[in-house]
Amino acid sequence: MSGAAWCALVVASSVLLVAVVGGVWLSRTRALTRRVGSFQCRLVEVPAGEGAPGARGVAQYGAASLYWWRRASVVPRPARTWSRGSIVVVERTVLPLVPGRPQAVVAHCRVVPAAGGAEREIRLQMSADAYAGFTSWLEATPWRAGRIV
Repeated sequence: MSGAAWCALVVASSVLLVAVVGGVWLSRTRALTRRVGSFQCRLVEVPAGEGAPGARGVAQYGAASLYWWRRASVVPRPARTWSRGSIVVVERTVLPLVPGRPQAVVAHCRVVPAAGGAEREIRLQMSADAYAGFTSWLEATPWRAGRIV
């Protein structure tokens, strides 16, 4: 094979690889956003990311856990999972309205592991409608009375 043929083969392989990875990412993103109980959610882990913008992703509440997937990933498993009983909303902040975007809310949460691990704090930024669904999901269990701000 000549040098030009090798170059064409490398370029074609690269284009094919980018197309396959892009297709997998689009398929994964579409599947995640269409699930029941899923919503766009930005995650900031405190204190490591105190001033950080956070990682964009998709969250989904299930029967017993909240799952969060990174947006810029092709991994099929969630990047974070929190037990429903371990999440306590400490504070909520309504962000200033940005024209052309839905109202955003930041939920400052404390995650208390059931296994006795270290308590952590996270911030979840989501739309106001998603926050209403999130708090309803948290309050839907009998032991949650009085633990939502």
